[in-house]
Amino acid sequence: MSRDAVGGARAPEDAASGGRRIVVGAGALGALLAAQWTAAGVPAVLVARGAALDAIGERGVLVRRPHGDERVAVDVVGSIDEAEPVPGDTVVLAVKTQDAEQALAAIAWRPLVGGGVVADLPVVTLQNGLATEDVALRRFARVVGVSVAIPASHLRPGEVVAPSWPTLGTARVGAVTGRAADLEQRVSDDLARAGFAASVVADIAATKRRKLLANLRNVVEVFGVDDAGRDAATASLRDEAGALFDRLGLAVAPAEAAFVPVEHVPGHIAGRLSTWQSLERGASVESDFLVGELVLLARRAGLSAPLAEAVQRDLGVLASRGGRPGVAPLPAALAEAVPDGQPSAVPSPSAPTAVEPGGPAAPSPSTSAATFVGAAT
Repeated sequence: MSRDAVGGARAPEDAASGGRRIVVGAGALGALLAAQWTAAGVPAVLVARGAALDAIGERGVLVRRPHGDERVAVDVVGSIDEAEPVPGDTVVLAVKTQDAEQALAAIAWRPLVGGGVVADLPVVTLQNGLATEDVALRRFARVVGVSVAIPASHLRPGEVVAPSWPTLGTARVGAVTGRAADLEQRVSDDLARAGFAASVVADIAATKRRKLLANLRNVVEVFGVDDAGRDAATASLRDEAGALFDRLGLAVAPAEAAFVPVEHVPGHIAGRLSTWQSLERGASVESDFLVGELVLLARRAGLSAPLAEAVQRDLGVLASRGGRPGVAPLPAALAEAVPDGQPSAVPSPSAPTAVEPGGPAAPSPSTSAATFVGAAT
């Protein structure tokens, strides 16, 4: 059973509860959360680095919305020490899954102003895949996991495209251990005030497994395949993953029927997800924690996941060589799921990108009217 909340104004005294939200990572989700919380009067500071730190420090976060652009000045710093964390603050981890270990290791044992260390604070994990919560528990006792579905994209430092309005996406919240149970509702309320349709769920691990099934589209669409081939290949990969979860007795949350509207933002191509974006930017990809998570589970149990293995291998090679999305063919093992056994038209690798609808039914780039994506399936 869950209790839903949709973003709205927050009373000043309520906003002050729980101290500040220290957002680590200034990509699509981290920068957007910092901007949304700041605009809503929720105390927040963004920890960024490099070009993102420079851009946001100078010009704030530019949020591009269907109704126009907004620029939000946020409190941004270059390190956790510069944030001057105190007891009562909350760490919100907004880096990609593959960067979670390094990010948490870098901040966990830094001192708090007034005594203690950062690992004494609660940490909220927003990542895809199933690995980050265990990474966090190695150092933090109070971990709240969140499964986020949001059609936002991040192509330039300090700029986020948020094509859904007024609800930005969905967020399912759950304590990873009993020591964080008292934080679930506050985290859900925080995300609601940032514009998410947020709710507390009983089993966050099962919810993240459902999200992992949705995220398998991410790792298929980066290959040279048309829409029909992408959908067929994704379905085969999901069937393999679902059978693996069932064989291992791992619960998967039911698919949700809720939808988030996605509207047109000038210059934004909807429907391309986070892995496509990472390849386009030349950044690291999270495939080792999507299909790679399936490979790990299978190998630990003495089983195999041949489709996941093939995708992980080919995508890993593509990323290691600096390859662009849309140019490599589907892995041979997966191509059998495509009608007639052949992928058809290859998307142009020079086209602009967009990222991360949370559900499997993402809008086609050719859609001109308001479209819809699955909110948390």
